[in-house]
Amino acid sequence: MEGNEGMYDPQAVEAKWQARWADQGTYQIDNDDPRPPFYVLCMYPYPSGPAHQGHVRNYTFGDLLVRNRTMHGYGVLSPIGFDSFGLPAENAAIRTGAHPRVFTDARIEELKASLKGMGAVYDWRREIRSHDPAYMRWNQVIFQHFLEAGLAYRKKAPVNWCPGCQTVLANEQVLSDGTCERSGDLVVKRDLEQWFFRITAYADELQAALDDLEWPERVKTMQRNWIGRSEGAEFELEVADKEVAIRVFTTRPDTSFGMTFVVLAPEHPLVDQITTPEHKDEVAAFIERVRGETDIERQSTDTGLEKRGVFTGAYAINPFNNTRVPIYLADYVLMTYGTGAIMAVPGEDQRDWDFAAAYGLPVIRTKQPPDGWVGEAYTGDGPTINSAWLDGITDVPTAKATAIDWLEAQGLGERKVNYRLRDWLVSRQRFWGCPIPVVYCPAHGIVPVPESELPVLAPDDVEFRPTGESPLRYNAAFLNTTCPICGGPAERETDTMDTFVDSSWYFLRFCDPWTEGEPFSHEAVEHWMPVDQYIGGIEHAILHLLYARFYTRALADLGFAPKELREPFKRLFTQGMIRMGGSKMSKSKGNLIAPSKYYETVGADSLRLFHLFVGPPTEDFDWSEQTDEVIDGCHRFLSRVWRLASGTADRVKVVDRSPLPPDLEVEKGTHRLIDRVTRDYDRWSYNTAVAACMEFVNELYRYLQSDEGGRTETLAYAVDRLLELMAPMTPHITAELWELRHGEGTTVHTQVWPVADPDLVRVETETMVVQVNGKVKDRLTVLALIDEPEAIRLAVASPKVQEHLAGRPIKRVIARPPKLVNIVV
Repeated sequence: MEGNEGMYDPQAVEAKWQARWADQGTYQIDNDDPRPPFYVLCMYPYPSGPAHQGHVRNYTFGDLLVRNRTMHGYGVLSPIGFDSFGLPAENAAIRTGAHPRVFTDARIEELKASLKGMGAVYDWRREIRSHDPAYMRWNQVIFQHFLEAGLAYRKKAPVNWCPGCQTVLANEQVLSDGTCERSGDLVVKRDLEQWFFRITAYADELQAALDDLEWPERVKTMQRNWIGRSEGAEFELEVADKEVAIRVFTTRPDTSFGMTFVVLAPEHPLVDQITTPEHKDEVAAFIERVRGETDIERQSTDTGLEKRGVFTGAYAINPFNNTRVPIYLADYVLMTYGTGAIMAVPGEDQRDWDFAAAYGLPVIRTKQPPDGWVGEAYTGDGPTINSAWLDGITDVPTAKATAIDWLEAQGLGERKVNYRLRDWLVSRQRFWGCPIPVVYCPAHGIVPVPESELPVLAPDDVEFRPTGESPLRYNAAFLNTTCPICGGPAERETDTMDTFVDSSWYFLRFCDPWTEGEPFSHEAVEHWMPVDQYIGGIEHAILHLLYARFYTRALADLGFAPKELREPFKRLFTQGMIRMGGSKMSKSKGNLIAPSKYYETVGADSLRLFHLFVGPPTEDFDWSEQTDEVIDGCHRFLSRVWRLASGTADRVKVVDRSPLPPDLEVEKGTHRLIDRVTRDYDRWSYNTAVAACMEFVNELYRYLQSDEGGRTETLAYAVDRLLELMAPMTPHITAELWELRHGEGTTVHTQVWPVADPDLVRVETETMVVQVNGKVKDRLTVLALIDEPEAIRLAVASPKVQEHLAGRPIKRVIARPPKLVNIVV
């Protein structure tokens, strides 16, 4: 019964349609397109070479959405670009002598070929490469406006330094064991003059606005924790016998009567001043050791605290009760949070309790634990104790407010909001990045390069050597310049910008990459932004997304973008990663599986279908030896679709559609498929959408083999709807089959998305058999689409079943709704 209009040749089909989409500009879109706008964006990739399966997975999801929204009548913006600056290209230059630009451009072409080979469609006219001088110019213009507005500044700061990469690392690039995620070298601390962006100026807004975003809750939680907003009090502790005071920040000033010691960060500026002579050597040795630890190591709870602190010999005065408490240094206190000093209340904080136990320090509880409490630090509610005028207050907010009122009345402190978020360090001591557009003049200090002289471009004749400074430092022609103000000798800044800068506004440039005189037009941004659907990995849940949110606000406030634009990404989807051998699939791990071998055998559509079918898009997937079998199964399924659809192409005719039972059931099945796949697309349940299509194809083959042999029109209608529903998933084969069935010049991707007839979708009932230990005890009439929890609930609640259970505990339940529930007792 299976037709055969030529064998399915995926390579020929895919080459044909990829060329046609490119030649016709099918998915190019103009900013004045009259259709309602919809902006789909996958995080733009770093071009390290051909695509791997992680790319295929991510960009298949995006491409599906582009095609689906287009069939729903939207004018869809789908751009692509390349995050082309970064360490790998420069490290390759150091190894081989090849210029980073040459290396990067070659990798971009490889990646573009891979993306085009999978059938992903973009408006390639809008392509962005972050090393393009036109893009760099606007990076530099924006930097100078940040500088003028006080959002960019320079200061000396301790930074994470990787001796292998010879550059500064962001905190997230340092692994939990203190090594660099790329080179594996042990990261150390250095004090360097660095450029920063004042992201903390937007901390409150960045935190508050998270509530309204349609993002995964865990991503919003990660951002909230990173921003780390905390309300409390800041007050002074006088140092006994010294003319200095230590400012501390606490979220629980109501526990201050329980303060039994004070802890400073080793970098605290008062350490030298307060340390007594007999403790100086021990303190100096401790500080030297801590300088070799990362912030992640210092905040770890895995290491015993007995070796993580040192006594300074000094004492502070607790202003709440005028008692003397010892002052320690500890590595887990950071200068980057609060004041770099904490009051320690071991009765209410477990880490303080552990430290007190390690160093023999007293514990004073200020909250009464419940009767029978056998733990250590107690952090729950209860009446305040051992706290003089706070005793008896039972609710924490009242106790906190009373303590802060007292501090302010005494002139010792005030209410304060602190953040874990630190300003964004953007300096990188490397060549392959966007140069920071300032010069240093002996007379005028930091001077911006005039906008008319931008972009500042790095020369090609540099020597790539791992010195710890940018190669630009050793290029006299670049380094030596003149001051734009006085014309005297000056030096250029040789640091380059963090690559996160490039990815913090590229989505705005995509809206209008052609306008001269501005990075993008307000009109284009108003038309497209915010991005309707952003797609990318969970590894970017904190910094990239946070920086992009900051940049969007700053650009709006500086007049580059519409003032009302505050959030860049309306919806966010974070796909699961592909692992191999226990590690994320990536070039740096050396565990890539290139898609080209599948393009050349089973075809891109089979590979795309596999990535949609293999599991929920949010879940990780382990690539294994059995994976090829699943991909081959997807290819076999598409071959069945090919035979089914091509075999009916010459038999389509109009006949009387009287509702013979087999035909009516096929019609109902078709409309139920439309309803199910549409809903599955909307909820990102692509694996179940694929499964539904596979089940439907089986039903159509059974229909063909029935006694009636299948009505031509009924089958034609069903197959056409199947092709429309599969068109976003497997675009090449569906396009070819549609043209084969409907004639040259027709395309499935311009069809209007099918709509299910509610009368044909209407749910019917089934008889569900209920068994106890495999024996039938009842039969229940249930909805045909009943889910498993409801089926189990009804089965267990059946009076006949309850009679046979007789109070015996249920060991397990085997449910196959709507047909069967078996209760094992």
